[in-house]
Amino acid sequence: MGRPRKPTELHVLNGNPSKKKDLGKNEPKPAPVVSAPKPPSWMNADGKKMWKRQVPGLQRVGLLTEADLESFIVLCQSYGEWVEAEKDMKKNGKYCIYTNKAGAENEIERPVVRVADKAYARYKSMCTEFGITPASRTRIEIKPAEQEQDPMEMLLSR
Repeated sequence: MGRPRKPTELHVLNGNPSKKKDLGKNEPKPAPVVSAPKPPSWMNADGKKMWKRQVPGLQRVGLLTEADLESFIVLCQSYGEWVEAEKDMKKNGKYCIYTNKAGAENEIERPVVRVADKAYARYKSMCTEFGITPASRTRIEIKPAEQEQDPMEMLLSR
């Protein structure tokens, strides 16, 4: 399995390093989110906080479109679930004592640990899709648009 394809917006922000001529030619172009939508009412509090922090930046660079909203909801909700699980582990610990039928006690991992791990995995995966993680940001290089050079300026610069 090869590397996942990079969204055209990220490819354009990088300055089209591979010099593709038909960059996104047949790709659907969903409408960008113009006004910041409110997070869903059912989303947990930490997810809503993340939503409010990230939406403006993603809108500014054109990485949040109408088609991306559901994926962004998953990102924020996963973050909120991870934070809730981490708070629970801090309060109640990662392990608990289990007494089996024979009366023997064993220390076992609490289910919230797996909940935290899965929520974080979903969150990290979605962050990569939106270019939010430090590693995924290193692949984004915003280059200024090339301006036409004045013929006289070209002569003088030689």
